[in-house]
Amino acid sequence: MGRQERRTEVNAVSPMKQTPVADELGIGLASRGEEELFKWFLVCLLFGKPIQREIAERAYLELIHARLVSPDAILRAGWDKLVRLLDQAHYVRYDFSTATKLLEVSEELKQRYGSLTNLVAQARTPGELSARVQAFKHVGPVTARIFLQGVRPIWYGSRMRGKPIGKKEPRSVDLAPAQCAARH
Repeated sequence: MGRQERRTEVNAVSPMKQTPVADELGIGLASRGEEELFKWFLVCLLFGKPIQREIAERAYLELIHARLVSPDAILRAGWDKLVRLLDQAHYVRYDFSTATKLLEVSEELKQRYGSLTNLVAQARTPGELSARVQAFKHVGPVTARIFLQGVRPIWYGSRMRGKPIGKKEPRSVDLAPAQCAARH
């Protein structure tokens, strides 16, 4: 597989539109619903690893098929079930660490904010949201940028259009495996 085929790009979007990945996966971010927002967060956590897009998407679909669409559902599933689902999707290189990450982030989210919608509501700016998301153990700038690509136009709308998320924030995120490993 060539380098170009391994690259995944999450493009910046206009207000009230979802990123192509959210659309392709049937995630209704515009609803502002907790389940849809958590689905998007799952995608971001999976895409934050240096892994092929198709495998990350397959892992996401396995989790959704198992109805793991909330922090409580992730916690109830437990580590063994998460590893099994990730393995079924061929997310094998990172199955153990990702299962641990999903469990720890879900627990931390519940303890700190109760829900993702509470987290987003408490962040007054995209920069503050990025900082709050990156405060989670196992979440780095790549995952935060992907998350903001989908959330920013819906929660922060036109008043933030064209303003960068951070000083050096790009308008798109290149998810080439080598770059993800270096940034995460």
